[in-house]
Parts: sequence; structure tokens; C-alpha cells
Amino acid sequence: MVSLLPQLPGGKDYLIQKVQEKFASGEQNFKAGHLEAARKDFDDAVDWMLESGYDPESDPRLSELFHRVVDTVYAYELQAFRAGDGFSEAPAVPAAIDEVAEMTFPVDPRLKERAEEAAKNSSHDLPLTVNDEVLSFLNFFQTPRGRAIVETGLRRAGRYREMISRVLREEGVPQDLIYLAQAESAFQPLALSRAGARGIWQFVAYRGQEYGLRHTWWIDERQDPEKATRAAAQHLRDLYKLFGDWYLAMAAYNCGPGNVQKGIERTGYADFWELYKRKVLPRETKNYVPIILALTLIAKDAEHYNVQVEPETPIPTDVVKTGRAIDLRLVAETIDVDVETLRALNPSLLRMATPDDPSFELHLPQGTSEKFSAEIADIPPDKWVSWRRHRVEAGETLTSLAKKYRVTAAAIADANNLQRNAALDAGEKLIIPATQAQSETKRRLVSYRVRRGDTLLGIADRFSVDSDDVRKWNHLKSNKVGRGMVLRIYTLGGAPEASPARARAKPKKKTTSPSARATAAGTVAANHN
Repeated sequence: MVSLLPQLPGGKDYLIQKVQEKFASGEQNFKAGHLEAARKDFDDAVDWMLESGYDPESDPRLSELFHRVVDTVYAYELQAFRAGDGFSEAPAVPAAIDEVAEMTFPVDPRLKERAEEAAKNSSHDLPLTVNDEVLSFLNFFQTPRGRAIVETGLRRAGRYREMISRVLREEGVPQDLIYLAQAESAFQPLALSRAGARGIWQFVAYRGQEYGLRHTWWIDERQDPEKATRAAAQHLRDLYKLFGDWYLAMAAYNCGPGNVQKGIERTGYADFWELYKRKVLPRETKNYVPIILALTLIAKDAEHYNVQVEPETPIPTDVVKTGRAIDLRLVAETIDVDVETLRALNPSLLRMATPDDPSFELHLPQGTSEKFSAEIADIPPDKWVSWRRHRVEAGETLTSLAKKYRVTAAAIADANNLQRNAALDAGEKLIIPATQAQSETKRRLVSYRVRRGDTLLGIADRFSVDSDDVRKWNHLKSNKVGRGMVLRIYTLGGAPEASPARARAKPKKKTTSPSARATAAGTVAANHN
């Protein structure tokens, strides 16, 4: 008799299959920008190996697979954000539209006459309707809270007005659409709405992709002011072609063309105010157009509304194409600016490093591109995501810098053509080979079981790693660790040597349980790279 049932895989075969599945899923999520899902998949792949009961070095297939998993995951972390959490994106800020879009406010009749006069006499290229709905938001924007929103938007508008005006003109749409961006985000590139829309123009992911805005592990072009402005102008132009009315186009920009089309079909009216009265639009969308109109009226008659702001000036930049990934901190240290300046000039970057993309344009403060090009030539391009620069301060030595950057004094001396015992002059700038040679940086993933009396700082010191890294590798919210916890540690040296007293202890009988794999010193060297 021959069984027609598929043969079940053996223990090691099944383990390899599951690890490969989790690892492949993690890489797919990583490349798609699904960061939390990628982290979970990678953690699961490692856990399958750690908790299987098999020694990865006992089988060439297990050894090769585990080396590949750990090397790749660690490389992703290192390249994305060496000193931070590579799986965490830059912090966002709340979108302005979320503050007011679902509110209602009383109408002040005294505002009507002046608003109608401004609508009639001001230069505008969008229709300016003045009705109770618009007046209610005019009233809100006169309150302290509302005035703060208006002033913040008008102040930040100065930074982007020239660029937005140019793009709107090039795309052939009304200039007054700039106030849609003011309503959406108050011109904050890192604005994030409760619905997951991002950037000055508040694109949701699928709509951004539809108009060519890329979102990867490294960048989110919804947060690129100029690229997002062009995408928004094209999207609004397409919506106007669909509905033949700018108010309906703006409503569709907020809730999607399908919802507006359904409202028209239900009522028979292709008119925003009719759809408003007949309550066929989402509440946020009903308020969306009146908010934009109220902001437009105030901006065109700011003095009357006692709005006085000094607009920010545009920030001129130099643009360079690095050709490959580079750590922003190295860039900042090379041209002597702070990292936050670079991040503000490049809001589309999600990490502390640029993508490994020859077409990516990095914005630098104006007048610094030549200095950058000249000084970065001193560092090999394959070290741009790991090496650093340091300006020497009084009293610093090669030894103190080596301790700070966790490299050897000899490595720093060699990188800068210095004698090993050279004295340093305050103000001179050194190259810091923050990552040692590849042969010296192969990592072990170590599983360490916390013992009574252990502290996170003590454990980190034993393995010569940073305590912040230990917290990040294990997703700990504090430095508190408890007896029996098993910690992941990526260490250059692997498990520290056991104390002599423990080393003489009789070895325990092997079992397949995770706890039984702990050595007398409380560690398991789970991987050797």
C-alpha cells in the first residue's frame, strides 16, 4: 500500500520552512513600508530558531539560514537609523483640519456685511459664497483658538506660497486653492490626520500612489511639499473635469469622488449647497468647503479681522544627489549644521538616512553643497551610513573619542593619518570610523536570561552594547527587567565568558526547552556570524 497523503516535513525541514516564510513576509512588509508588520515577522523568524531546541550550528542549513536572517535584520536596523529605532518613523503632528472639521459654531450677523463686501471687491479666482455656513466658521476663526489656527497657517504659508503659486499656475488651476492646504494642514509637511492622510495636502496612501507619490521604508513623498503640491493640483484638476464645479471638486478631494457622485445621483442636484442642505455628504465634508471659504475671506482681508502675522520667508537650498544612502548625521557634521535643520529641509525622509537611490535629491542649506562635496570625498561611499565626523573640543583625546564612539583609538588615528599618541587641537575635524572592518563587525544574536540582581545597564555593560539598544531590540518601554526574562542582544563578542566558579559547574543535560539551553552564566549564544 502506498500512501497518497503528502509527507509531513521533518522537524528541521519544518523549522526551515517556517523561518523562511516569516523572513520572506518580513522583507515584503519592510519594502512596502509596513514597519510594525515587518518587525513582527522578523521577530517571529528569530523566535522560531531560538525556541526550536536546535543548535543552529549543528546543521549547515540551519546555520546558513540563521546567519542570513540575523545579518539582514541587523543590516536593516543599522542602515535605517544607527543610533535610534530603525523601525520607528519620524514623529508626525496633528492635522489642522481634524480640529474643526466636525464642529458647528453660531453665526454672528455682524460679520455678514463685511464678508460680502470682501467677497465682492477682493481679487479671487474661486467663487466666494457668503452664507450662514461660511459665517459660522468666520465667527470661530475670531475666537482665540480659531485665530491661533489662522495665524499659524498664514505665518507658515510664507515659506511655501511662492512654490505653491508656481505649481498651481503650471498645472492650470486657481491660485486660491492654496487655502485648501491651509485648511488641511496649516502648511505643516509632517501633518497626519486621524484618517491617516499625510502632508501639506493630506493625501491618503492610495490616492498619493495614484498621483505618483512614493511611500517606501525610506521616504514618504506625501510629505514632500513640492511633489505633493503638484499631485494635489493634478488631482483637483481631474476632479473639476469630472464635476465641472470647484466646490464639488473640493468636496470630492475630501471624501472621494464616489461619495459626491452618489449624493448627486440621490438628489438630482450637482450643486454643493444643495447636497449640504439635503444631508447626503459626510459631516466633515459639509464643513470642509465653508472652512476653506472662511479662511480665504480672512486671508484676503486680514487687517479687518485683526490678523497680523509676519510670514516666514522661503528657505533657499542647494540640491545634491548623493548617489547612494548616507546618514543625515554624517551630512550635518560634514557641513556643520544641526540634524534638525536637515530634517526640516527634507521632510519626506522617514529615517535618519537617505534611500539608496541615485535619483534622490537631498536639500542642503544654501551655499553648503561645495563644502559637502569636498569633505565627503574623504570618506569611502560604502561607509556613508556608518562613519561619522567629529569636531574636537578642548580636552578630548583619541582615547576619549574612541570610548564615545565605541571604536579603537588606533582606528581613529589610522582614518585621519595621525600618530597613535597624537594630541588633538580643539576645533579640528576628525573622521570617525564608527563601524569597524566588516570582518570585525559580524554580530552574534545572543539570548540572555535575566537573573536575580541583574539590571539593564549591567547587562548592557557585560555585552559592551548600549542600554538604549537593548531596550529597542526587546521593545522595552523602560529600563526595568525582571528575573526570568529572555533578552535579545546583538553583540560583537557574543556571550561573555562565564565566571570561573560557574564555569566549573557540571553541564546540565540537554533538553529541547528554551530555558534548558541557558548556560550556567545565564546566556545562550544563539548565533555566530
